[in-house]
Formats: sequence, C-alpha cells, structure tokens
Amino acid sequence: QVQLVESGGGLVQAGGSLRLSCAGSGRYHMGWFRQAPGREREFVAAISWSGGTTAYADSVKGRFTISRDNAKNTVYLQMNSLKPEDTAVYYCAARVRFSSRGVTSREDYGYWGQGTQVTVSS
Repeated sequence: QVQLVESGGGLVQAGGSLRLSCAGSGRYHMGWFRQAPGREREFVAAISWSGGTTAYADSVKGRFTISRDNAKNTVYLQMNSLKPEDTAVYYCAARVRFSSRGVTSREDYGYWGQGTQVTVSS
C-alpha cells in the first residue's frame, strides 16, 4: 500500500514562490494535479521514476519545476511566479497504469495524497 503525504502549501502573494513536497513516492512515476473550486482536477506536472523525464501543463510551463529525491522517497513541485489562477488544492499521485491517455490522465494514477491548499492573492 502506498501512502502519499503532501506538504508545503500556504498563502502567497502573486509573483511569489512555494515548494510542495510529496512524501512516499517509492518506485513510481509520479504526478501533481490540482483542483480549484467548481472545477475538475487537472494535470500539472509529471516525472518518471528516474527523474529523467518530465512533463508539464502548458499553463505552468516555465514557472513550475517537478523533481524528486529517491533517497528521501520524496517528489517536489517548485512553483515560481505564482498567479491567482494557480489557487487550488494540489495533489500528488502515483502512476499505476500506462494507458494510451498518457501521463496527463487522472485515470492512470492509482494512489493519491490528501492534498495541500495553495492560495495566491492578487
């Protein structure tokens, strides 16, 4: 059983930075998703087990960086130049299926953390 625990969320002004952590990543390809009130959960970023391959949503490309430290069993999401539209609950997830839908599909992820709130004020 995989237990994922996110931390690092909080309140930050627009233009600021936060770093999210996800403990418990194990030997899984990992992803970050986010869900704003009234909206569907959406893909943010993903990273392979080795860390050699990453992917990003267009909305965060160039501002967010996903990384991992396998010795610490932890995945990170460094978020810079934050915007009010980045406000959401952020979830990390472990990918357990490799369907044709690809890394952006929620259905490919089988283990989820409880989420951490990120609020960006204007």
